Amino acid sequence: MATSYELKQEVETLLDQERGTIYKEAPHRVALVYPSPYRVGMSSLGFQTIYRVLNERDDVVCERSFLPDDPDRYRQSNTPLFTFESETPVGDCDVIAFSLSYELELIGIMTCLELASLPVRAADRGDNWPLVIIGGPITFSNPLPAGPFADVIVMGEGEELIHLLIDWWKDYSDREQYLKDVAMLPGVYVPSIHGETFRTVAQARDTCLPAYSPIITPNTELSSMHLVENGRGCHRGCSFCVMRRTTNAGMRPVAPERVLATVPDYARRVGLVGAATSDHPQILDILHALVSSGREVGLSSLRADRLNSEFVGLLARGGARTLTVASDGSSQRMRNFAKKGIKEKHLLRCAELVRETNMKLLKLYMVIGYPGETLEDMDEMIAFLLELSKICKVALGMSPLVAKKNTPLDGVGFEEHKSLEQKIKHVHKKLGRKVDIRATSVRWAWIESEISQGGFDMADAAEAAYRQGASYSAWKRAIRDHKKGLTPLRKPESERLMPGALLPDEFARA
Repeated sequence: MATSYELKQEVETLLDQERGTIYKEAPHRVALVYPSPYRVGMSSLGFQTIYRVLNERDDVVCERSFLPDDPDRYRQSNTPLFTFESETPVGDCDVIAFSLSYELELIGIMTCLELASLPVRAADRGDNWPLVIIGGPITFSNPLPAGPFADVIVMGEGEELIHLLIDWWKDYSDREQYLKDVAMLPGVYVPSIHGETFRTVAQARDTCLPAYSPIITPNTELSSMHLVENGRGCHRGCSFCVMRRTTNAGMRPVAPERVLATVPDYARRVGLVGAATSDHPQILDILHALVSSGREVGLSSLRADRLNSEFVGLLARGGARTLTVASDGSSQRMRNFAKKGIKEKHLLRCAELVRETNMKLLKLYMVIGYPGETLEDMDEMIAFLLELSKICKVALGMSPLVAKKNTPLDGVGFEEHKSLEQKIKHVHKKLGRKVDIRATSVRWAWIESEISQGGFDMADAAEAAYRQGASYSAWKRAIRDHKKGLTPLRKPESERLMPGALLPDEFARA
């Protein structure tokens, strides 16, 4: 059995390998908690950005905590969840802020709250408990299943709103009045007041951009990489993407000099992060500067129709050995349905560029299970992949469609399990060993789909599944028992998809 000392020693080992960790003292303490393990949380640009901006304040110290790899070790040794920087119990902090990226991380939120000795439901927490705030990517789509666990939810871009929420929290002694007042702010969702409604999404001013990571560590999914966004939002209109609910209905590119200014001298690897990194109008200038400085470079969200010899050549010079692009449709008919804008000629060119630059692998991500998709569509994909595999080595990732709220596919049902599994088996059988195939679990994708389309009823299901061990069978049973089949109260489409207003100047923190 682990002891508290051993658990803290493990954290200290992680801290010893970080560069950029912030240690300070201040009157007010915020525990910034990621509801997945450290290696995942420290690859989150949003999580790291909130850590940085809060620690830029003189009156606040923000310290990190994460879902333990093995929560039972904490329970068995009676060790409370603690912050990394000072080993302060999370439950002793003034504010606990969660960054929520995926629906299934609801289990992580409940686990962390209970390890911190807090009731998981906001309704069970009174004036003497820390304020619990939830933000993160999930708020662009549907925060309702997380609602009952939060006092306040920050909708959308939180760099400015988080300051405002903490400023006001410092000045209030009455929790109920605080919630009533912040509920009037644009971009703030107070579940106990707003109920099952969708609030508009907040937009941080361009002066807040770019987001970038202050800490570099080898112990992450993106090992030893400095993360920085080169733009926020996306101008494309893919029908499955929650970026349609961004705050300005387009991409806000960041000037190359501002991107490059965030990179510390000791950072040897740089990751450009965003919904459409390769669409930046000056992306080649950024890549040239990074590669010429001797750094390795990686990009998220590469678009096949933006790639050319110079672009991919720079990636290869920057250490890339795999070219990863999204097709997001098994056939051209399905890509057209998804409004992806990608054609076979773009993907063929990607394969040729992999060969020309001596990269090792072309990796394609594919969404399957759009309405009306058939085995004929899968056969078109199979034939095309065989054609690509003659040019270079190819890997395929397949994920069932999980239709999100506030997208054009909102409400589209999840395809039957047997049908999806038949398609996946069909692809494996036809491609054999000619293409490396990885498929997302159909069962867990279904659970994600049920949560993403739900309201407070899915909070009930999540808690029931958590109490029963959070296995697939526990989730299936909980969803069956708690799903109400009711459509949450929703705003008109015109208002629901409207850009969120900027914070009023009188509320914005200087």
